[in-house]
Amino acid sequence: MGQSQKPTDRISDAELPVREAGDLGNYENDQLLDFYASMLFVRRFEERVAEMYLRAKIGGYCHLNIGEEATVVGTLKALREDDYFFGSYRTHGFAIVRDLAPGAVMAELFGKRDGCARGRGGSMHLVDPDRRFMGGYGIVGGSIPLSTGVAFASKYRSTDEIVMSVFGDGATNIGAFHEALNMASLWKLPNLFICTNNQYGMGTSVARASAVTELWKKGVAYDIPGYKVNGMDVLAVYQLTKKLVEEVRRTKEPIFVECVTYRYRGHSMADAGKNYRTDEEMAAWRKRDPVENFRKRLLEGEIFTQKDADAIEEEVLAKVQDAVDYAEASPFPDVADLQQFVYAENA
Repeated sequence: MGQSQKPTDRISDAELPVREAGDLGNYENDQLLDFYASMLFVRRFEERVAEMYLRAKIGGYCHLNIGEEATVVGTLKALREDDYFFGSYRTHGFAIVRDLAPGAVMAELFGKRDGCARGRGGSMHLVDPDRRFMGGYGIVGGSIPLSTGVAFASKYRSTDEIVMSVFGDGATNIGAFHEALNMASLWKLPNLFICTNNQYGMGTSVARASAVTELWKKGVAYDIPGYKVNGMDVLAVYQLTKKLVEEVRRTKEPIFVECVTYRYRGHSMADAGKNYRTDEEMAAWRKRDPVENFRKRLLEGEIFTQKDADAIEEEVLAKVQDAVDYAEASPFPDVADLQQFVYAENA
């Protein structure tokens, strides 16, 4: 269980060591349906992104969230609109859940002018400052110290905004990760660090890359409380994250969370993901599918009927198609605008 030398006004380790499945009865039906529709949208959007990549509509690097939907939805749904989010290079799903326009996200993947970064960023650099979605970053661990800087600004301005920083398991071995956590703890900053542990940093398992395989423990080195959650259960993730978001907001001090999840596809579209994983391992994780299992729970709990589920599926597929159509119709940036957005105007 997590260890902390912080004052006793913090959530105790005995209260929140590891969070598992949440009870459907603790939520309104509309919220449960929103969780399901959001996860399904991320799944279908990413499946379509893979298709568009194979059809050469999308170029460059492309990393999908398929399999990680419960972690994506459960963490972001716990934030307020004025809280900040920093991601890694695997952020399509996070962007959608943070309410970036799906068409603008897809257009950015297409490299089109109407993309959320005007076609300049592509898959790894989605951004929308108006929604305080401060971007995905291609450098492993590169956004973590930036999130600490924004948390410092939030504290300096005496606001109650917090900063959520999401990164993969591989980033916890990067120097910037350790420097950022040390500073966040030393300066008592409102950072909520979320590690999406999908078991592999590119093609290398956590056990082969990290001396500490229970990644939530890495925060303890900097006197930051650490928690571990079943990242395949959206209610478990939301339940824990919601409570810790308010804890960070109240104490203005950092907390570290490890969401244990799995990516079904390879590291990127260039990786088949089969050379370093067995069929048995992948099949075992498929049985824990966050979208399918949540759908079954909602059906068994009579939150919705199969007819309702089918209607949600049709609506999601239509929205994904709209996003593709929007991206297709958007023009490429004009070559004459190549130097636009390189320097700040009126700086």
